[in-house]
Amino acid sequence: MSLPGGGLTVGGGGLGIVGLAVYLLITLLANGKGLSAPLQNLDDRSVGAQPTASCTTAQDANTREDCRIVGYVNSVQAYWTNQFKASGRRYAIVKTVFFDGSTPTGCGTATSDVGPFYCPVDKHVYIDLGFFDELRSRFGATGGPFAQAYVLAHEYGHHVQDQLGLLGNGSSQQGATGRSVRTELQADCFAGVWANHAAQTGYLTALTQTDIADGLNAAAAVGDDRIQQATQGRVDQDTWTHGSSSERQHWFRVGYASGKPAACDTSGKL
Repeated sequence: MSLPGGGLTVGGGGLGIVGLAVYLLITLLANGKGLSAPLQNLDDRSVGAQPTASCTTAQDANTREDCRIVGYVNSVQAYWTNQFKASGRRYAIVKTVFFDGSTPTGCGTATSDVGPFYCPVDKHVYIDLGFFDELRSRFGATGGPFAQAYVLAHEYGHHVQDQLGLLGNGSSQQGATGRSVRTELQADCFAGVWANHAAQTGYLTALTQTDIADGLNAAAAVGDDRIQQATQGRVDQDTWTHGSSSERQHWFRVGYASGKPAACDTSGKL
């Protein structure tokens, strides 16, 4: 698929950024310990609203992991910007902060133990760069570039929920049928909705079945049941906060198959 403006053609699920602004705001640089060289380029940086010369070609995106991740970020936000506009709303571009180790946030100091998350206080997405490696080494995911895309799209799904007034004060309620699980599964569904439209944003070529399989595998890897079984040797549904592996895969599939945010109503459907 050719990119807008005479851009390069890249492989299935590949990123093409020719003629499209990649928003990379560089703050104080500090290389992340234990990160691969490309991911060190993102440590202490954020994706916001000012373009720079970094990551400007399809070649950059297909050969540099940092550029690929930034491309995913921009694709997700481009989709939601257009979706909100079509619905008569305005999507607020959310600042995305990459970190390794720890970083201050509006929700308190975040460490690598927390992993990627959305903070509704300062309305920023925080991405722990080490989590991408942990998906494979700690949670047993098969990996693949689109596993990263799933993680990112899920967190921006929380920002969408926040803008639509769907987070609510009861989002911390635990349990297999609690508000927290429903909220997380809806964010998985929103990630699937974006995946359905990813190529239309101009940042990616058409996704392949391998890409979707990588996303589904990552969703299963971070299911409450799978994590509890691996860390505790037992499963306790009363303490679930994100949903089971099968539920997380199911709702990603629902979003991807429908391509419609309205299909992501997780209330009363667990």
